[in-house]
Amino acid sequence: MIEKTLILIKPDGVQRGLVGEILGRFERKGMKIVGMKMVHINREFAEEHYPKDMAKLFGKKTLEGIKEFGLNTAKSEKELGEKTWEDLINFITESPVVAVVLEGVHAIKNVRIMTGSTSPHEASPGTIRGDYAHVSMIYSSVTGTGGRNVVHASGSVEDAKREIALWFKPEEIHEYKRADEFHTTGR
Repeated sequence: MIEKTLILIKPDGVQRGLVGEILGRFERKGMKIVGMKMVHINREFAEEHYPKDMAKLFGKKTLEGIKEFGLNTAKSEKELGEKTWEDLINFITESPVVAVVLEGVHAIKNVRIMTGSTSPHEASPGTIRGDYAHVSMIYSSVTGTGGRNVVHASGSVEDAKREIALWFKPEEIHEYKRADEFHTTGR
């Protein structure tokens, strides 16, 4: 039940000075920071984190969003997905990101709940995206501005393992006890 998960504070979160606020939320929830660094990634690394095959999912979601907002497009689902993926790669490489490994009870699910819906217009108030991101993913897709939703959070145990191994060497992950750890883990 004690899990590790990866979060990225994306360029928009870094550029807007939200790093401390976002990390504070996770720490107050009882999550322990066990790895952290600021990195300006290149395109090759971005494509490892967001593999090209994600474009298919992006295309489906983009087309659904276009319909939801009553917009029209002559582009196919495939074209929309490839453009959305390309915009995301350009966005994530435009300036530094802060990569963080968090550890805690049900960390993956708890962090996903705290970050809120991937599309900020659907994120509940009180979540990170609900409080700090205001554009829909459709707006980002239509305007070509990439996934400006402040944070990335691993979506599953498998994703977390793959992403942590991509972003951090084993020696960059630390073990220690927080002062309040007994209250959150019983140990």
